[in-house]
Amino acid sequence: MIPLAARRRTKKLKSPVQTPSDPADLPAILLEVHQRLYQSYGPQGWWPGDGPADVIIGAILTQAATWSNVEMAIANLKQAGCWSLEAIDNQPEEVLAEIIRPSGYFNAKARKLKAFARHLQVNHAGDLDKMLSQETGPLRDELLSIHGIGPETADDIVLYAAGKPSFVIDSYTRRIVQRLGIGGEEPSKSYDSCQALFHDNLPADAPLFNEYHALLDRHAKEACAKTPRCHGCCLLDLCDTGKQALASD
Repeated sequence: MIPLAARRRTKKLKSPVQTPSDPADLPAILLEVHQRLYQSYGPQGWWPGDGPADVIIGAILTQAATWSNVEMAIANLKQAGCWSLEAIDNQPEEVLAEIIRPSGYFNAKARKLKAFARHLQVNHAGDLDKMLSQETGPLRDELLSIHGIGPETADDIVLYAAGKPSFVIDSYTRRIVQRLGIGGEEPSKSYDSCQALFHDNLPADAPLFNEYHALLDRHAKEACAKTPRCHGCCLLDLCDTGKQALASD
């Protein structure tokens, strides 16, 4: 079943659907994209993990890494008895770096993990639930103040660990937005402008943002790859790039 938020419509789309030039069309178009992706791929069940701490550790480890390599690093952390922020805080940085070596950039990521764990201990007495219970804006600002936490990782934590509506923007999302031709050129250029495209035109609904981001990533891997596979794409009639590619065949 498609989530309730995804079934809301702010404007009835005409048939056949056209890529919008009027910003007033964007809410309907974005919800249409989500609905089609959901119907094509089903629920994605993101983020893998058993709780907020798992999400945070995974979000830092997955920076510039494939999930298969992150899984190896996670397995090493668990085997070493280091699968908690408290354990990470107590672990020497050089030892932690060796444990997470499979994730790549392991020295930098060890510093980032320890910076988060130390911040949590100093500022929240190690109480992660207390930290994550803040309002979305203050929580995101605090996360961005921690070494190694950029906008994408901060939004991963806000959305998937805290369950608050902050849309995650990654390279896959930018690619799809650019190819669809929605919102003009600006959303594909900067993190904030691309995020604003979703924040300004969708309900502030964490489950919707969760599923939408996961579906965009799935679609980028299945169809909208670096070399797009446009034939059979569920978004083809919405996509400027796809329509142009097929017209030139």
